[in-house]
Amino acid sequence: MIKRKQRVPMRDLATLEPSDREMVEKNAMGGRVFNIFKVLAHHPGLVKRWTPFAGHILSKQSLAFRDRELLILRIGWLNQAEYEFAQHELIARRGGFTDADIESVKKGPAGAVNAHEKALMQAVDDLYENSVISDATWDALAKAYSTEQMIDVVFTIGQYNMVSWALNSLGVPLDDFLPQAKK
Repeated sequence: MIKRKQRVPMRDLATLEPSDREMVEKNAMGGRVFNIFKVLAHHPGLVKRWTPFAGHILSKQSLAFRDRELLILRIGWLNQAEYEFAQHELIARRGGFTDADIESVKKGPAGAVNAHEKALMQAVDDLYENSVISDATWDALAKAYSTEQMIDVVFTIGQYNMVSWALNSLGVPLDDFLPQAKK
């Protein structure tokens, strides 16, 4: 992963208007406000409007956990988004991903363990490289997925592509609880 320089400091949440601070803090997990939200707290209006969408993509969509995390990890890897990849590697591992699973994501479609996962990672690569999922990849996924799931594939990749760009450009530092932050 490429180390990025922090360009936007983390906001002291105590300096926010109470309603803005509450909105940022409601994204906390386990009492922690992640660094992404401390940086994005410089733009409370964006946080207010983006988090419902991001929350849908993360936890309310139609894809299975493993499929969603494969998509997120792959686009994070392609974008060399250290923060995104580290956060979702931790989530994926908590959900049962192994070292071999993480390595397969890094290798992409060629490292996939089955045809379905190969198609998922190819969808990411297709969008990353060409801004469209190829017909062959679409057809492979459509054999197993409903129309709603196909839409969720596209929006999951797109959401985490955009987030990767933001994390890389803003230089959001790794949260201190991530194993990679201690290296």
